[in-house]
Amino acid sequence: MSDESRTETAGTEHVAPHVDLPGRDGFTPESGVEPELDHEDASFAAEQILGANPLIGFDRAEILDALARLAKLLALEPQAVIREQLGFARELFNVLTGSSRLAPDPKDRRFSHEVWQKNGFYKRLMQGFLAWRQSANNVLDGAKASSDDRERARFALSLITEAFAPTNSLLGNPGALMRISQTKGKSLLYGARNFVDDMLNNGGMPRQVDDRKFQVGKNLATTPGAVVFRNPVLEVIQYQPATAEVYRRPVLVVPPQINKFYVLDLSPGRSFAEYATRNGVPTFAISWRNPTAAQRDWNLETYLTACKQAIGVVREISGSQDVNAIAACAGGFTLSILLGHLAASGDQSVHSVTLLVTVLDTEAPTQLGLFASRTGIAAAIRRSRAAGVLDGADMARVFTWLRPNDLVWLFVANNWVMGNRPPAFDILYWNSDTTRLPAEFHADLLKLFLDNSLVYPNRLKVLGTPIDMSKLAIDSYVVAGITDHITTWTACYESRKVLKGKMQFVLSSSGHVQSIVNPPGNSKAKYYLNDDLALSADNWLETATTHPGSWWDHWLKWYEAHGGGKRAAPASLGSEAHPLGDPAPGRYVHQR
Repeated sequence: MSDESRTETAGTEHVAPHVDLPGRDGFTPESGVEPELDHEDASFAAEQILGANPLIGFDRAEILDALARLAKLLALEPQAVIREQLGFARELFNVLTGSSRLAPDPKDRRFSHEVWQKNGFYKRLMQGFLAWRQSANNVLDGAKASSDDRERARFALSLITEAFAPTNSLLGNPGALMRISQTKGKSLLYGARNFVDDMLNNGGMPRQVDDRKFQVGKNLATTPGAVVFRNPVLEVIQYQPATAEVYRRPVLVVPPQINKFYVLDLSPGRSFAEYATRNGVPTFAISWRNPTAAQRDWNLETYLTACKQAIGVVREISGSQDVNAIAACAGGFTLSILLGHLAASGDQSVHSVTLLVTVLDTEAPTQLGLFASRTGIAAAIRRSRAAGVLDGADMARVFTWLRPNDLVWLFVANNWVMGNRPPAFDILYWNSDTTRLPAEFHADLLKLFLDNSLVYPNRLKVLGTPIDMSKLAIDSYVVAGITDHITTWTACYESRKVLKGKMQFVLSSSGHVQSIVNPPGNSKAKYYLNDDLALSADNWLETATTHPGSWWDHWLKWYEAHGGGKRAAPASLGSEAHPLGDPAPGRYVHQR
């Protein structure tokens, strides 16, 4: 790397300060407050996070539109409202007399405290809330409206109903009252401190993670390696082989552009890069630069060109004529367009592709698609162009409201009402470590979403070539998450319309990000397989076989057929043309 390339990023580098890593979730012994949210709570919250999907956005105008649709539906269904109110009154009578059988969803962590079942007052308070919420949703279920209007209205309704959950208040939260007694009132002080800190330093939203517990390069992104290439857009990291022999054909990881790359190199034992190198897969990863308004003109072709350059670097260092590629979410969308370009150019430098929670057919229904109106997208483009970038932190705050129970009110109760710190969970920390998108790249992604450019031949032209995905005939391995509410598994399944080579579709039992971070050893993990991709999504799942464990192990067996055989591991990283630079995880990952 040239001195110029090193100097070019020096002004934007941010190195996180050293932090102590206490062994008890960040709590001091003298605090007297035990953490309320445990690892299972944090893991469940991680199932709900947005992760890295910048294709669709919505703002306050979209929320107001959803509220207007809700009001309209209620106004047009007065008889249904009256009828449901009578049903609500009957159920409320059952609640008061103790004969109601209403119970919360077992997944709703807010009502997990035993007091909600054993104390008559709190049980009735909970059941009254559930009856009211159910009654409101019943009105929507019977409304004469399109599915999109109904679901938008349901989203708006959830913002209202969940704000009034009893757990959000001190008097309505039995755990909080018990905590006051246990801590001799200190939990009130801690809750107030957390509230003020979030108001001043976290955009008014409750923190989802105790960020004091993590430091990139110290206990996250720790797989040994080095930067072997840097340009203004990306760094290429080569990981140190961990076996005497490695496959001849390397893998290049293309991460999403809206979060940091280390979702695939998370904590030790939960790192895909660590897993791959320990199993003889020569692994390289792209780490994107975090752009500012100065890079507002970077567009899709900027990223495609940089990816193409990274592939050339990996080929030169490894000595392989081609590489395997793995990408997630928006990174998968970008990579797929590049593969279409390479196919049009007769370039065979990519041998196979693995796509994780990636939607290629954008007409397939997703939750985010509910807000994909042309006027909304045009407004989003205007906002990012005015600012020069789309800020990932701002978007993440907005998208938490898609799952208000799990990503807002759960933490309101824990942090503000109970006076606890948020959990220390690596995925939640990664999710908060957002980046920005250049305005023109954001605009390109939104236009691609509207045009569904990969499904229709020659609708898109990049780097001088029209894109016709029917000309792409490489093997693919596609992973989706059965509980993913962002890129739904049925939408990911429709990639079969785009990827024309031999495709292996794997359905993980997890959600959006947990499907990616899926290391072996989890006794609850499983995945589904079915080779018949001509079936509808529902029929595919109905006839699929269930396999215990992680798809990582299944992927490794698939990779054996695409690795090109084994050879001795290289004695050193890099090459004469691409000498070693900074140690992994590199410099760009620390940019703020």
